[in-house]
Formats: sequence, structure tokens, C-alpha cells
Amino acid sequence: MKLRSIIVDDSSMQRMAVAKLVNNHPNLALVAEYSNAIEAKNGIKNNEIDLIFLDVEMPIITGFDLLESLDNSPQVILITGKPDYALKAFDYDVTDYLHKPITLSRFDASVKRAVAKYEQLNKVTEDEEHIFVKSNLKKRKVILNEIKWIEALGDYIKLVTDEANIVILSTMKSFEKQLPEDKFLRIHKSYIVNLEKVEKFNSKNVEVSGRQIPLSRNKKTELAEALNNF
Repeated sequence: MKLRSIIVDDSSMQRMAVAKLVNNHPNLALVAEYSNAIEAKNGIKNNEIDLIFLDVEMPIITGFDLLESLDNSPQVILITGKPDYALKAFDYDVTDYLHKPITLSRFDASVKRAVAKYEQLNKVTEDEEHIFVKSNLKKRKVILNEIKWIEALGDYIKLVTDEANIVILSTMKSFEKQLPEDKFLRIHKSYIVNLEKVEKFNSKNVEVSGRQIPLSRNKKTELAEALNNF
């Protein structure tokens, strides 16, 4: 098992040093290197990434700025020359924090931690199919079957579950891609429902847990077909 990794650092010498460590590690696969946060953000959007080796001290957009801009961040191992950032680093739920110069033993320990976390996060059973969302700068496990509906809130969306309401920074379109099509349906521009939770519906509304949710006119037939096939 190899974690798909990227390196983000404005120093070409530092990228080269970290790339050598990554390429020599049996549990890592280097996908790309980026010299700034803007390129990195685009790369993360367009590629499936498991782990970021991220320099904190970059000009204009720092490593912390990049983390705050990501909807769903992969695991992160922060790299810095200043020990002062250690406490702040763990406010961002990073996997580990490496201080320059990086030793092989310390690097290996960080990767071991990342691998263990990856394995823990990806233990999925049929009864507990789940996703991870970023809420309040921390990753949170959400059991798909516990989601009742998803509601758009401007630049955010709200997941209404059996236990709580979880607000995350995401678009409906982006989040919809993470959901299994046979279990969830977007019934309105502002609502996605868990088909299993639908109690009844008419031409205007869908009832979920006693709550009336608006149904777009052009989605009624699609909803009826989806419920028949469920």
C-alpha cells in the first residue's frame, strides 16, 4: 500500500531533499511537486491525494493559508524551520510536524503515523459506509446511512444526521459527487435527500423525519423511479 503524496515547498533544494525521502520509502508514491500554494491547490483538486508534505513558510500564501482554503484536506505532514509553529500546527489536525533539517528516522516515524491513520480511516464495512468531512478545521467521520438530508447554506452546506447538524465549507455539486447515486438524490437546487429516509412525497414536498423538504417539479418522476428501484 502506497500513499499518493505531493510536496509543496517554495525551495527547490528542500523539495529535492523531501522527494528523495519519499521516493525511497516503500509506503509512499510521489505524485507531484509544487513550488507554491496556488499550484498545489489546483493539483489537489485534480488528483486523488492521500498525503501532503507541506512547508509552512512560503511567500504570499503560507502553508496554513493553503490548509484553510481546502474543503477536504488530505493528511498533512507540516515541514518548517521554526519550532514556534508546533502548537498552531495541531490546531489544523495535521498528522505530524517535521522540523528542518529532516532526519531519516524522524521522517520514517511520520510516515508510519500517516500509514496507520490512513488504514484506520479507510476501514469501511457495508454496515458503516462512511465519508470524512472537514468541519471546524478537523476531519469528522460521517456514516452515510445516518444522513437524513443535505441543505445548501450559501458557501456552506449542512448535513442533517441522526446525531447532529454538521456545517462544512462546500458546494452542493462538489459534495454530491461523494455520495452513492443509488442512495442519495438531489431533489431541489438546495436539497439532497437520503432515499432510505423518505417517508412520503407529493408534487411539491418530500417528507423526511417529519420535515417537509421542497421538491422541484422536474425531479418528481426521477424521485419516484429512484424510490421504486431502492
